[in-house]
Amino acid sequence: MKDSFDGPPTTPPAERASFRDGVRFAFGTLTVLPARITRWDRPAARTGMACAPLAGLVVGALAALAGVLLLLLGAGPLLAAAVTVAVPAALTRGLHLDGLADTADGLGSAKPADEALRIMKQSDIGPFGVIALVLVLLVQTAALFELYAESWVRGALATVIAAVTARLAMTLASRDGVPAARPGGLGAAVAGVVPRPVAVALAALVTVAAAAAALPIGLPAAARAAAAVLVALLASQLLLRRCVRRFDGVTGDVFGALAEVAATTALVVLTLG
Repeated sequence: MKDSFDGPPTTPPAERASFRDGVRFAFGTLTVLPARITRWDRPAARTGMACAPLAGLVVGALAALAGVLLLLLGAGPLLAAAVTVAVPAALTRGLHLDGLADTADGLGSAKPADEALRIMKQSDIGPFGVIALVLVLLVQTAALFELYAESWVRGALATVIAAVTARLAMTLASRDGVPAARPGGLGAAVAGVVPRPVAVALAALVTVAAAAAALPIGLPAAARAAAAVLVALLASQLLLRRCVRRFDGVTGDVFGALAEVAATTALVVLTLG
């Protein structure tokens, strides 16, 4: 997510948005897939961020499809893993990776909040951002290489779980009580829009769904899938807490960083055991 829009005032939503409006908002802001945003207000943002894991499901499925097709065509697991990592980046125009780099630069700058936010808005990437990008992409590719080497099923399932969990981390970061770092931008438009009970319910639903999806592989795989979601959410929440303290709130860049950290953590956990 990138701070490229001027969001509405951060007042509690006074009305509901339809599920269709929410889906359009989620896909229109979190992916490049064709989705015309019909409403740009707090109610639509609330429903849209609750639908964020659905956008992750589609992105993950497309990424897994690309990797599996390569394996079926005779490619090795390393190439399949690299392409699987590239697909979500392409489907988001690299905005989540850009957010990760900008957030790393802001956190590593040791500057006051307003100066750190200014650094994050600059178009160039500093040394902290480069290091964060290299490490995240390397770890994601290495993890998927191991999983695809075991079986295409494990690699594909891990891809989907990681993508859904990444967007779920965004949903949790949009819960009420989490402030925006600045009044404008996409971060401000979605900060605090999701009621806390809804965020918790979605986290529980995704955890159970991940375990159920992995259950045909065996009970250990189901337990590992559930653990991957929970540990990834914990990692993203720790980063969220750090960013709120450091920047006095969240920005679109922070949301992108949370997604990448959650996805990477989930993939690592899925390779264990």
